[in-house]
Amino acid sequence: MSASSNSSKIKFGTDGWRGIIADDFTFPNVRKVTRAIASYLETAYTKDRPVLIAYDTRFLADQFAQTAAQVLADLGWTVKITDRDCPTPVIAYNARHLNSAGALMFTASHNPAPYCGIKYIPDYAGPATPEITDTIVANIESASDHLPNSNRSDLISTFDPKPDYLQFIYTLLDVERIKSANLKVKYDALYSTSRGYLDEVLQHSGAQLESFHTWRDVLFGGGMPEPKGEQLVGLVEAVVGDRADLGLATDGDSDRFGIVDEQGTVLTPNTVLLVLARHLIKNKGKSGAIVRTVATTHLLDNFAAKYGLQIYETPVGFKYIGEKMRETTVLIGGEESGGLSVIGHIPEKDGVLADMLVAEAIAYEGKPLSQLVAEAIAEADGPLYNTRLDLHLTESHKTAVIDSFTKNPPTEVAGIKVKEVGRKDGIKLYLEEGSWVLLRPSGTEPLVRVYLETNSPEKLTQISQELENAIAKLEAVAV
Repeated sequence: MSASSNSSKIKFGTDGWRGIIADDFTFPNVRKVTRAIASYLETAYTKDRPVLIAYDTRFLADQFAQTAAQVLADLGWTVKITDRDCPTPVIAYNARHLNSAGALMFTASHNPAPYCGIKYIPDYAGPATPEITDTIVANIESASDHLPNSNRSDLISTFDPKPDYLQFIYTLLDVERIKSANLKVKYDALYSTSRGYLDEVLQHSGAQLESFHTWRDVLFGGGMPEPKGEQLVGLVEAVVGDRADLGLATDGDSDRFGIVDEQGTVLTPNTVLLVLARHLIKNKGKSGAIVRTVATTHLLDNFAAKYGLQIYETPVGFKYIGEKMRETTVLIGGEESGGLSVIGHIPEKDGVLADMLVAEAIAYEGKPLSQLVAEAIAEADGPLYNTRLDLHLTESHKTAVIDSFTKNPPTEVAGIKVKEVGRKDGIKLYLEEGSWVLLRPSGTEPLVRVYLETNSPEKLTQISQELENAIAKLEAVAV
């Protein structure tokens, strides 16, 4: 065991292990985690099935992927590694399509440039369930970080995951309909893995396309590979300046979407979920359950009620949505943090498909995207207003807050009665009039996230202030 390896620093979150490159995300720790994954593979698959490996555009991600390939080959596994950086949904699709023993994806998704990560994707093409990740974590302590004993490069080959994925995506889209709309689209790759994928699909679908940042930059242009407002200023300017129909982006590994309407508004994921739920029902004649996390808008519940569809609420993390997609027919499943999948697709979030479905919705309706948003919100009996507070607290204050809300949840907030308390993930207060509040402590830092949704901006301010005051008072308890 080398001194550089520190398994106490290897912590699996909702979607694999992430760490800072050269601090805890090191080559010895990658070898250790790869062997822990391999120990799980021995119990679930036979070695006639290949293990796939892919990586995003981050610094050293390709080298970490090669290291994992050498470890797996040394253990007797056949390894197929992608010929370039690759979107997470693409390697997930291939994990199922190629009858593999699953895939290792080296990515830190939307995290800043100093981070890298590794996640294991089973052969069902969605995030690993807690049972699988718990097994992998339990294997880490006893896993070695030493160099491979042999050089089995004969078991390692490269492959191109793109053609089969694109062929599949085209079966989920009405390409001819999109072509007939002759959409003017601006695309900001944000230096991500979606370059060469999303732009190719848009061109194949007849879009008048202008693309930005379509090369690898391990520093992501000095920003974050996250398709949110502050990262999309240039895209907004391009859309408005050239009167484009929409602007599209993805995060670093292309499993999250970013959408800008023709007026330059960056749409929230909650809004996109509404627009696409309506599109799938109204224009494509699809049906199935709607699945959302505890932190995602209840306007989706209104849609489900209106169309007689089942609604499911899950803990935060797409693995729970993916699990539901494998159990039952799901029309759309998504989360407020920017991931979704739809009926007929793999149980993994896919930013490339999400972006294209928005383009398809515009093509079907022949209306500006801002109008589709307004119609979807009205049909779901909206608008509802939501926000998220990130409260940085000391560990003792954080504990006092969670203890108080768990043991003595309030009976009313801002004069609105609490009708139910949910404990699926954090503490969720379901209020009368359809409002709700969710408190979720971070598992990795002294932070409590508070999500709120209600039917007026005034109430949103009122509820926010009352909660912040109540939480501030608990600091004295913590001392």
